[in-house]
Amino acid sequence: MDWSQALFQVIDLRSFSSVWYWMVVAVIWSSVSHWVLGVPYDLIQRAKKHGGQAEQDLEDIVRVNVNRLMHISGAAGSLLTAFLFFLLSILMGLGFFYGVELAQAIFLLAMPLGIVGAVSLSSAKLIQDTQPTGDELFAALFRHRLWTQIIGMIAIFITAMYGMYQNLDIVRFL
Repeated sequence: MDWSQALFQVIDLRSFSSVWYWMVVAVIWSSVSHWVLGVPYDLIQRAKKHGGQAEQDLEDIVRVNVNRLMHISGAAGSLLTAFLFFLLSILMGLGFFYGVELAQAIFLLAMPLGIVGAVSLSSAKLIQDTQPTGDELFAALFRHRLWTQIIGMIAIFITAMYGMYQNLDIVRFL
């Protein structure tokens, strides 16, 4: 057995049967859930628990990240949205019409992340418009994190079910 054959056995390009794909899914959804509008969740918990300077730091970081998101949205939002839909359309076409499993796997990861991006923009707009502080800000951040986790759970469930179907379907034809 040469090294290239061993390498391709470790890095399996059939995404849904690869442990690497599922590790990427876990890491991405864990990271997306941990970073609430660009703010680490442990900082939100510490600010809620201790208040004072930690709460002021949280409000400052949220303000900076919300302003950054809204600036990006205003400056290049239409172009980024069009590019995202273009890429998702290509992935969907390659994956589900031409049967490319890697494109299916990336689509099932990218599509819900796009939805989380839209939820993030919506939350950022709400925070920018209302300028909440204290408990109102905590509630907005917790609500955003909850929606992110709900989207993530649904996405992981759909991806896992589709992946199991793909793996069982491949086994059936062997």
